[in-house]
Amino acid sequence: MSDILITPDELVDLSARDERVRILDVRWRLDRPDGRPEYLDGHIPGAVYVDLEAELAGRGAPAEGRHPLPDTPSLERAARRWGLDDGDTVVVYDDLKSFSASRAWWLLKDAGVEDVRVLDGALRGWVAAGHALEQGDVVPAPGSIVLSAGRLPQLTIDAAAAVAQEGVLIDVRAPERYRGDVEPIDPRAGHVPGARNLFTGESVDARGRFLPPDELRARFEEVGARVDRPVGVYCGSGVTASHAVVALTLAGFSPRLYPGSWSAWSNTERPVATGASRFGEAHAGPLA
Repeated sequence: MSDILITPDELVDLSARDERVRILDVRWRLDRPDGRPEYLDGHIPGAVYVDLEAELAGRGAPAEGRHPLPDTPSLERAARRWGLDDGDTVVVYDDLKSFSASRAWWLLKDAGVEDVRVLDGALRGWVAAGHALEQGDVVPAPGSIVLSAGRLPQLTIDAAAAVAQEGVLIDVRAPERYRGDVEPIDPRAGHVPGARNLFTGESVDARGRFLPPDELRARFEEVGARVDRPVGVYCGSGVTASHAVVALTLAGFSPRLYPGSWSAWSNTERPVATGASRFGEAHAGPLA
């Protein structure tokens, strides 16, 4: 797990030994997308603020979703603003169970950054471990990193539909949104036909730390995930689905992210399923 996650104490130790550790503060949430005020109030010493809306998402037509992936030149410009150079170790964190930090992890890994780690337990874990915060902005010297995307598997809308029928497509939103009971953001309520539901917020414990790999594996196997079958994940707009990619990878799977997620699917004329159990309308229980 050490190549994906890092504890607060490990981060302190690593930073003391290696001057090429770069820390990114990726605070964002639906009800408060601009995390800069909270960042300025207190952040891990040396951490640079990352604007998810502006730097970890692109702009596109509604059918591309609310948070389409940024193009590589834009991501590279942002990474250089964060002070990143080739060969740096990058640690990402947020203040909400690593949901948005995982988006940064996915994008940087996909773009060729070898050593990217998620701070396990997020900012709360840092504070609980007794480590200090600092206030104000951190503006590093511009970096020179070179990025090239395409290293992590992802799904187009057609591929997501196919995985839902031929493998396991996991909808990691809250159950009420999966069932279509409510839809506060996107134009249609429900889920991709055949998708199964497993809320990604339950992949962490009460302190916001990822569950052990064997517990994560058991959770995903309950909804049919198998290492020898395609496994895809989606959420509302592709942000928290990255959190599920982290959890699935820790559990030993090779997940594929559907970046457009429900916000893209619901803006097309694709069929929509509602109701049903968490195992989807096509099955009564876990796949054999």
